[in-house]
Amino acid sequence: MEVQQFHYDNKIVKKFLYATILWGVVGMAVGLLLAFMFLFPNLTDGISWLSFGRLRPLHTNAVIFAFVGNAIFAGVYYSSQRLLKARMFSDALSNINFWGWQLIIVAAAITLPLGFTSSKEYAELEWPIDIAIAIVWVAFGWNLIGTILKRRQRHLYVAIWFYLATFVTVAVLHIFNSLALPVSALKSYSAYAGVQDALVQWWYGHNAVAFFLTTPFLGLMYYFVPKAANRPVYSYKLSIIHFWSLIFIYIWAGPHHLLYSALPDWAQNLGVTFSVMLIMPSWGGMINGLLTLRGAWDKVRTSPVLKFMVVAITGYGMATFEGPMLSLKNVNAIAHFTDWIIAHVHVGALAWNGFLTFGMIYYLIPKLFKTKLYSIGLANTHFWLGTLGIVLYALPMYVAGFVQALMWKDFNPDGTLVYGNFLETVSEIMPMYWMRAIGGSLYIVGMFVLLYNVIMTVRSGSPVEDELAEAAPLKRIKSGRLVGEGFHTWLERKPVQLTILATIAILIGGIVQIVPTMLVKSNVPTITSVQPYTPLELEGRDLYIREGCVGCHSQMIRPFRSEVERYGEYSKGGEYVYDRPFLWGSKRTGPDLLRVGGKYSDNWHFNHMYDPQSTSSGSIMPAYQWLVKNKLDKSKTEAKLNTMIKLGVPYSEEDVANAQNQMNKQGAQIEKNLYNDPEFVRAYEAERKYAQENGLDFIEMKDREIVAMIAYLQRLGTDIKIVQPEDATANN
Repeated sequence: MEVQQFHYDNKIVKKFLYATILWGVVGMAVGLLLAFMFLFPNLTDGISWLSFGRLRPLHTNAVIFAFVGNAIFAGVYYSSQRLLKARMFSDALSNINFWGWQLIIVAAAITLPLGFTSSKEYAELEWPIDIAIAIVWVAFGWNLIGTILKRRQRHLYVAIWFYLATFVTVAVLHIFNSLALPVSALKSYSAYAGVQDALVQWWYGHNAVAFFLTTPFLGLMYYFVPKAANRPVYSYKLSIIHFWSLIFIYIWAGPHHLLYSALPDWAQNLGVTFSVMLIMPSWGGMINGLLTLRGAWDKVRTSPVLKFMVVAITGYGMATFEGPMLSLKNVNAIAHFTDWIIAHVHVGALAWNGFLTFGMIYYLIPKLFKTKLYSIGLANTHFWLGTLGIVLYALPMYVAGFVQALMWKDFNPDGTLVYGNFLETVSEIMPMYWMRAIGGSLYIVGMFVLLYNVIMTVRSGSPVEDELAEAAPLKRIKSGRLVGEGFHTWLERKPVQLTILATIAILIGGIVQIVPTMLVKSNVPTITSVQPYTPLELEGRDLYIREGCVGCHSQMIRPFRSEVERYGEYSKGGEYVYDRPFLWGSKRTGPDLLRVGGKYSDNWHFNHMYDPQSTSSGSIMPAYQWLVKNKLDKSKTEAKLNTMIKLGVPYSEEDVANAQNQMNKQGAQIEKNLYNDPEFVRAYEAERKYAQENGLDFIEMKDREIVAMIAYLQRLGTDIKIVQPEDATANN
């Protein structure tokens, strides 16, 4: 039999592993800083690029796309070559994938703290970076598919199925969710508005979790767990059922993030139905992973690699049980907007993604350097630090979530809210935030233990950059099914057909949910009194987006008695038709703001943004003092209005021509209102006098960012007649 010799490319695997560790430390450090900012809200006072609202998306992007993303590429490049008995299709594409991905991460690390964001969850990066992501992702897919086509192994192993589904689905999700019309080099407006934008975003957002944080990791599980345990996968048939049912069902589940919202009921109910169904394939995968270890439990006790992987698979099982449970409407009514969701997300991220990555690193590094792991003891120490960290992080957040939900919904016998002041609920959960910070600290200490262990292992070994391998070339056989060959066995040697079927499976759910919402007008009834934002309000909304206010404040009042009493009339789909992007939010660290317009004076908003504790004692909101000092950039206002016109917003040519005058007029009125506060007058006039005496430029208050922010906040919820709560001032 003819045997061909070739070399596996280990250099690209090492690069991605190093990047995984580097960005893991960075992403987790930012997350820990954010955890402490709940405890010390003025920790980074006065530094705009270190404010909570700007760092939060940096943290999520760093851990998802930098830490987990690099881990995916490392695992896929290592396992694919060995499963396909072939070197990667192109070293050049491998390096484009690596360096392109790192440049994207650096671009995110620069632009997000500077406030350049689309505000969409897990998709905050602006349009030029979105294009770069698409290009690099195509390079990765091209490399993977090219390798499959030149393989020396006839049948594709289950891990490769998951890699293919990941490539196709992430490409579709990213492209359609990122559709936007640019205003400038780093500013754009979403192609979708309001309810439609929310549906597309959570079709993307939920399936970014599914097809970036789950399916590639399931592929890695199917490769690395059997390898580390030296055991075959428990069930081939279960892996088939797991794969096809998972990729078909997962794509439908996005609307469960929007229950009781302005999304049409039929779309919500579809999301619930498929979310409940999702537990079956998810647990099928978990069972297949854990039962692969049957007969290898003695090895699990002694191998830190398998310890990490067992907890990872268990964490996957917990998260995928909890997800369907949270999609039930009665459970969602309690959990949504609370810290329960934060606990749920981090069980998946810290246990499933984090621990499987750690196990993979401990497995690969010794092999790539032809040596033994420097210290099994340190690896075990890392395991227990990480495990304790997860427990101390998640459990307090579960408690905090229940406390929040119960306090928000608590009524007195006379029908009034027991905790009318939102801050009472915040004060109650501060001990839980302390425990979370301690848990996060333990987890990142474990990460530093891994870093030291890896450095010492690398130093003790010698790199194997081009690993010699040999295999028989793949001989062609007829394209039809062989005698006795099952359909799926035939499909496993037909990568093109398999990819096409996987693509069809993931497209069905998206088409059924999204197309009717876009094309059937009755799904989003219009409200004649709802008008586009004025130019100054539009600028204020962009500042709200820039500062990441959506990370702590929702703009979606659900039709619950407790929420209507606290915030005002529940939300209607027609209220959001000019919101590009939508800003419904996913967590309430502060109160909902949909009906905040007119509840407070302009002076209250001014003081609240400058020093939140001065208006709301005990608030954990950071100060936004730069808004009071910065001059509002009005140079792109006309371009923004023209972009909105192209997207269907009914601004007239006159609106565009008079934009500057309208902004001056509205800004002057807000400035006049601010003079009602003697303290403001004294401080403002003192600032003016100081500027004059020192020959400095003085910015009129009407031209500052804070005035645009006030204009936007005072507009919220005023387009329709609403039922105001009896004590509006209680909602601070």
